[in-house]
Amino acid sequence: MATHDDRSRASSGYSDDGYYSTSGVGGGVHHFDDGTQTTTKSDTFAKDTQGFDSTGYTPIADLDKPTTYDTDFEDDERKPFGWTASADIGLLVLRLALGGAFVMHGLQKVFGLFGGPGIDGFTANLQSIGFREARILAWVTGVTELGGGALLVLGLFTPLAAAGVLGVMLNVLALKYKGGFFAPNGVELEAAYAAMAFAVLFAGPGRASLDNNRSWFRHPLLSGFICLVIAAGATAATLYVFR
Repeated sequence: MATHDDRSRASSGYSDDGYYSTSGVGGGVHHFDDGTQTTTKSDTFAKDTQGFDSTGYTPIADLDKPTTYDTDFEDDERKPFGWTASADIGLLVLRLALGGAFVMHGLQKVFGLFGGPGIDGFTANLQSIGFREARILAWVTGVTELGGGALLVLGLFTPLAAAGVLGVMLNVLALKYKGGFFAPNGVELEAAYAAMAFAVLFAGPGRASLDNNRSWFRHPLLSGFICLVIAAGATAATLYVFR
């Protein structure tokens, strides 16, 4: 028979120190003085089978697991734009083809090489189509082609070189176009040269050049517009002032 003094040992009684039994036989106990919890096998079984413990809180096992992220999303993030070797190779070939062709044309006009007319022959040709100050224009045109072509090959002062070549081609197109496009009587070749010069003017020389990392290399759009205005002004002056 249990007495008042023995009730701390009774399975269903309450003790003076704050313990109470959760079940009649060997249940778990709670202590409210320090916030700690002692759990027995029966509580563990109840948690595993019912999904919650005797405290009334449902455990969420997923919170204990490390958070994983979809790596495909990270792989799909766009990288900052940068120059690529393929673009540099393409621009190098474009510059060499265009610049090399105009070096040859300049040598024809200035020095009479490769079957060219030389300065005297080119001056006479300009006079025959109505240009004033034909000799000065012959020198300007020949030097522009020769110097501009060489600078394009080197990739040096590329926007100005491309603008010079473009200005010469715009003059030729304006003078030669008679309604036909295909060579030899049309302007097919001149239009192709002009398009190549326009492309270099705005695309820049590429990293395989002496202009690499110069201000006009880093800002090709701005330098391209400025030099395009210069080319248009030179073309207009040649056609409407000297002719």
